[in-house]
Formats: sequence, structure tokens, C-alpha cells
Amino acid sequence: MQPANALSLAVNNVPLELTQAELFEYVFDDPLLAWSFVLNIALAGLTILAIVYLGRNLTDPRAKLIAISVMLISVVSISSYSGLTSGLTLSIIEMPAGHPAEGMTTAGEDGVLTMWGRYLTWTFSTPFILIALGMLAGSNWTKILTSVAFTIAMCVTGLAAALTTSSLVMRWWWFVISSIFFLVIVYIILVDWSAEAQATGTQDIFNTLKLLTVVGWFGYPILWALGVEGFAVLDVALTSWGYSILDIITKYIVTMLIMFYVIEEPPEITGGSDYGAS
Repeated sequence: MQPANALSLAVNNVPLELTQAELFEYVFDDPLLAWSFVLNIALAGLTILAIVYLGRNLTDPRAKLIAISVMLISVVSISSYSGLTSGLTLSIIEMPAGHPAEGMTTAGEDGVLTMWGRYLTWTFSTPFILIALGMLAGSNWTKILTSVAFTIAMCVTGLAAALTTSSLVMRWWWFVISSIFFLVIVYIILVDWSAEAQATGTQDIFNTLKLLTVVGWFGYPILWALGVEGFAVLDVALTSWGYSILDIITKYIVTMLIMFYVIEEPPEITGGSDYGAS
């Protein structure tokens, strides 16, 4: 066999990665998967419009900052879910040896569908959730930014767990590291901020928000473990719907509860006209 022919045969036998157009078609060939993305685009858009309407008469700069923070949650979400829907932030990756999904195929290609765009959503949206919660609790910016740093670390290491294909042990090691960062955030919310909210006088609204946030956030690692990225008990579409429902609770519902509280501009959260001037 001539070298050129051998090279041509080798190239022809290499599986080609699915294009964005093919991933887009794959998503909409599965209505259950497609609607898990589309619904969140619609809800994020409606939430943005609701925030603009509800916050139109806000005058206090601190109340405005909280409103802007929660609006940015949906701004990130509508962008990220658009990326998932278009196939831009989807990939098919082969699982490492020993993984329950090892040898699976998706759309004729070896591997499983990985929705890595969701990690972009969480990386850029959860900081704004924590900023809003911290401000409602009356916390200082040192604690707020500490929680933001840990949530970014949590999401990035979660992404590493999802994309690691070299070793099954390393996938779960990344998962453990991400979970440790997550527990730091939970401690800040349940212990530090709960005490500060009690002192500030916002404990009623904060207790509701922390319950929705913490309980909802515990659902994400559980879904990761049960989904195709972990033990592969749930298929991609069901895993996606699980994540989408958790996003609805911890983003849009939490956002609206915060906005209905903030628009009253209670003295516990306002900073006065000089807030941020120095």
C-alpha cells in the first residue's frame, strides 16, 4: 500500500466531530431535551422584563444594586441557554474506562452528550445570586466576595469533572473538590449570613431565600451523580430537565421573591442617597 493511500484510509476512518448544526438538529429531534432549554430562555426573558417593570420606581441606590444583581442572573441564563439550544455549548465526549456510560454512542458518534454550557450559566450567574443574598443579609463585602470566589471555583472544578476523560478516578476527584467548595458556600449562607440577617432584621425573607437556594443547590451534585456524567442512572434529557427545574427555583423564583421585597425599599436594606459615593 502506498503511504499516501494509507494516510487517506487512516483519515477516512477517523470519526468526525459533530458540527453545531448537527448538534442543533439532535437537540430538536428530542423534544424533551429541547424544551428543557427553550423554557428557560422564555422564563429568563420574562423575568428580565418583570424586573425592569417592578424596579422602575426604585430610588435607593442599594436597593437598585440588589435589583441589578438579580437581573443579571437572568441575563446570563438567557445567553447561556441560547448557547445550549444552538449547539454552541454542547459536546459529545467519550467516557473513561470503567464509567457506566463507557461505549455509549450519541447521534452515531462515540460518547455522550455533555451540556458544558450549563457550567457557564452557573459560573456567571451564581455570583449574582450570592451578591443579592449577602446584601439582603447585611453582610460585608469581604464575605460576599469570598462566597463569590468559592462559587466560581465550585463551578470551574465541576466543569473539570464533566470534561475529564483521562480517568474515572479524576472525574470523581474533581467532583469531590467542587463539593468541598460548595459546602463552604453553604456554611456562609446558613451560619454567617443567617446570623447577620437576624441582626439586620431581614431574617423573614432571608430564611425563605436560603431554604430555596440551599435545598435547590444540593440538587445539582445529586443530579450530576445520577446523570450521564456520574452513574448514568438518568438519561441526558431527564438530567437536563432536572437541572432546568432547579434553575427555575433557584434563579427565577428566588429573583421574583427578592424583587417583591426590594421594591418596597424597607429601611433594613436601603443605603441612603450617599450609598456608594465614597
